[in-house]
Amino acid sequence: QLQLVESGGGLVQPGGSLRLSCAASGFTLDYHAIGWFRHAPGKEREGVSCISRSGGATNYADSVKGRFTSSRDNARNTVYLQMNSLKPEDTAIYYCARRREAGLSLEEYKYDYWGQGTQVTVSS
Repeated sequence: QLQLVESGGGLVQPGGSLRLSCAASGFTLDYHAIGWFRHAPGKEREGVSCISRSGGATNYADSVKGRFTSSRDNARNTVYLQMNSLKPEDTAIYYCARRREAGLSLEEYKYDYWGQGTQVTVSS
């Protein structure tokens, strides 16, 4: 059964850091780029980052550039999102998703399987 399971969310103070994990099962992770998305209350879901199959290329939303870093360990079937210098506006449910094809994209319709999400709350 194909699954993506996020973990690592929580409550953090502004300026703090969190590392999210996305554990994949039921498919060969290194055949797919993986994206991170977030959905904040009252806002549309937005693409945060995407990492290529090998991990050699990434792209990021302007709102997180320089603060977030995506990486992956295909041997462990896991993708990570390191989030530094967190701001209250980063508060959201964060999802990882499997890109249908190779190549980087932050467009939702290009992803076919999604995890259940993990809550990130940035507040003092």
